[in-house]
Amino acid sequence: MKKIEAIIKPFKLDEVKDALHELGISGITVTEAKGFGRQKGHTELYRGAEYVVDFVPKVKLEVVLEAAQAERAVEAIRQAAHTGRIGDGKIFVYSVEEAVRIRTGETGQDAI
Repeated sequence: MKKIEAIIKPFKLDEVKDALHELGISGITVTEAKGFGRQKGHTELYRGAEYVVDFVPKVKLEVVLEAAQAERAVEAIRQAAHTGRIGDGKIFVYSVEEAVRIRTGETGQDAI
């Protein structure tokens, strides 16, 4: 099993979710996040005062799936989240040793 973690721009979430749904992947976890990479935040003006926004709003998407689906899922996320501008995000892929469905006690592939 693999876990894919993607940090993307919030307005791209629906497109990414639809792209994963087309692959038959429906179980995802989404968390609001803030951070920065090369963007290093930006300066905004509020009531005449300038201030620095260090952390840019992002969305963290997590999905655990069969290893055979991982490559297609990564490509679907990459294409759906792509704008070509700085701050498009990152995708990380991890190996998952075990999964357990709490309600039924199912383990492994059956749990996802």
